[in-house]
Amino acid sequence: MRLWLLGELVLLLVAANATPVVLSLLFGDRWNQPVDGGILLPDGRPLLGPSKTLRGLLGSITICALLAPLFDLSHLQGAGFAALAMLGDLASSFCKRRLGLHSGHSAPLLDQLPETLLPLWIMLPVLDASVLEMTVAVAGFTVIDLLFTRLLRSYQTHCS
Repeated sequence: MRLWLLGELVLLLVAANATPVVLSLLFGDRWNQPVDGGILLPDGRPLLGPSKTLRGLLGSITICALLAPLFDLSHLQGAGFAALAMLGDLASSFCKRRLGLHSGHSAPLLDQLPETLLPLWIMLPVLDASVLEMTVAVAGFTVIDLLFTRLLRSYQTHCS
């Protein structure tokens, strides 16, 4: 197992998935048009919810495209990685809305697996990772994300 590759994979996952959160903290309500346009489905629930924004989607793709050469990827491959991560995140949000979970509600594993497995699995040949390395990267990202989510919620509770 190549530890440097694991580090790169986890950092790329963090960059793709943390960018929307960082942009939200930096810009608040500015430029936060929802990806779903506010559509409600017949069940009365949003398609995705207000926290899935064009700003976050485009920001993630842009940041990963810019960082890609640091990971021996082309700009296009970096953008593709982020797009796949965001597609996984949108799929997770769709599932959470169908389950009746509100935007921002934590759903461990459902919040992490689609946005990590989709880009790693589809880009496996480009990333030159083994299935074991991919699995360890997913586990590493999941732990980081769960800890970060817990810290962020604690911070938001104390600031309110």
